[in-house]
Amino acid sequence: MIVFPAIDLKSGEVVRLAEGDMDRATVYGDNPAAQALLFAEAGAEHIHVVDLDGAFAGSPKNAEAVEAIIASFPGHVQLGGGIRNRETVTRWFELGVARLVIGTAALKDPEFVKDMAKEFEGGIVVAVDARDGMVATEGWADVSDVSVRDLARRFEDAGVASILFTDVGRDGMLTGCNIEATVDLARSVDIPVIASGGVKGLDDIHILGQFAKDGIEGVITGRALFEGRLDLATAIAMANR
Repeated sequence: MIVFPAIDLKSGEVVRLAEGDMDRATVYGDNPAAQALLFAEAGAEHIHVVDLDGAFAGSPKNAEAVEAIIASFPGHVQLGGGIRNRETVTRWFELGVARLVIGTAALKDPEFVKDMAKEFEGGIVVAVDARDGMVATEGWADVSDVSVRDLARRFEDAGVASILFTDVGRDGMLTGCNIEATVDLARSVDIPVIASGGVKGLDDIHILGQFAKDGIEGVITGRALFEGRLDLATAIAMANR
């Protein structure tokens, strides 16, 4: 199982939001590239980056910071936020991003996502963000009438690399990952699932790792790392067992 340390970007700074609320952001640093390098030194081979401003605006807004991360991080960069057209997809892959996470467009323009998944094999991750089991979009500001499972199943034959499932109500809250909902989703689709939202410590890593055989590919963690509740090197070692 892959542990993805997360760097969320807001106005060029490293932040974490509480429940996806841009007005409830905690700043953890002003040098995203240096933070990425620290994660690499702790053993991370994958990193998850989110352009929060881009997610709300619908187009990239922290490009300079993302490019600096790509230049400094020696492993695989997974990027999300504001990716809603082919030009943006192409540009990021050309700059060296390993995988792109698409959320809002997956609900509003699924054919675009399927086309990108075919063109960039193994490079597209579909973000399925949930509030009370329903898909949230536009940087989590809106909630749709589509269920998490229904959206995920729309992409089963599309060639997407993974489904990134986030329980928005737990994100950044350190209340523990929604293990039950994540595993239920992984068992109901033929696509690997990445867990996200609320990771608070090693227990979450340990429990999720037990369900790797059910399709849990990885887990994203942010606030727990920044607040010293989770040691990245220990988490990676546990996930690799």
